[in-house]
Amino acid sequence: MEENRLRNGWTTGTCAQAASKASVIMLITGKKIETVDVETPSGENLRLNVLEQEIGARSATCCVKKDAGDDIDATDGIKIYSRVGFSEKPGIEIKGGVGIGIATKPGLPVKIGDYAINPVPRRMIAKEIEVFRENNNGFEVIISAPEGEKIAEKTFNPRLGIKGGISILGTTGIVKPKSLEAYKKTLSMCLNVLKSSGYDRAFLVFGYVGENYCRNVLKISRDMVIQIGDHAGFMLSECVKTKISNVILVGYLGKAVKIAAGQFDTNIKYGDNRIETIYGYAEKYGVKEEILQQIKGQTTAQAVIEILERNRYEDIFDIITRDIVKKMKEWTGNSLSLGCILLSIDGKRISEYHEK
Repeated sequence: MEENRLRNGWTTGTCAQAASKASVIMLITGKKIETVDVETPSGENLRLNVLEQEIGARSATCCVKKDAGDDIDATDGIKIYSRVGFSEKPGIEIKGGVGIGIATKPGLPVKIGDYAINPVPRRMIAKEIEVFRENNNGFEVIISAPEGEKIAEKTFNPRLGIKGGISILGTTGIVKPKSLEAYKKTLSMCLNVLKSSGYDRAFLVFGYVGENYCRNVLKISRDMVIQIGDHAGFMLSECVKTKISNVILVGYLGKAVKIAAGQFDTNIKYGDNRIETIYGYAEKYGVKEEILQQIKGQTTAQAVIEILERNRYEDIFDIITRDIVKKMKEWTGNSLSLGCILLSIDGKRISEYHEK
């Protein structure tokens, strides 16, 4: 079923590479071009459209529009510009312009104060420009994205300490739809930034319920709170690698209870045992049969929370919380200090347990 395959796209790094190559060609030849061929870092050849071409006496500018394929990507459709000009300095100097973020925290692939143009895109841009460099002459390359600052708010950049715009990214040059690998790399980078910023504690939250509790109730710095989605097991392992010594899991019972059952990737494709697991705890606790039957008939963990609270069986949440921490302890090989805060869907704390 070849026609049903999801379509790949290309990264902001590939856009910057292609726009830079097109601009230097136009600068050298004095002629506008409509398309440009590039080889991505992964070895894939692309022919991309060149837009908004301008040629001056000592510089040329154009842009390439990002196409994320069938991926859900905040930067899909953004225009990445490259202005390439002659320079009195020998070599190739690559800078950021409007809409390109600046690194303000350690732990990133670029130094604090540098534009967030990552090493692989920088290498690919330099490779394209170097072909046209003679003797000791030089080129200045300025990458920009006029929509970058606005779009960056929809990305991980604010959490990573990248301010003022987007990052120019891409280790392969290709965007693969719903790339789990890319998402996990970003989560790992969040931990690196946290650790490099001097923090030794991380608050791992499944989503906005947990994040809002950490920020609004606990008053935790945003820098210490990481949304992990379904990837509890992966992030706990990364905390061990990064040597984060204290980890608190915060979130909705409907997600967290899966960990009590030993499911560390909470995506529904790996199982949906929320109600069954809570039912099992209630049964062991000695909950009355008529209430057990009420629990069995529910479809959401929130409904079960309300049944147990209404009948004053809140102690069951404490047992679940302790078991979650126990499972986390086993997963991390007893190498972390751990805690867990369970919440209802509206962000109310229903249980909390921290190792002593």
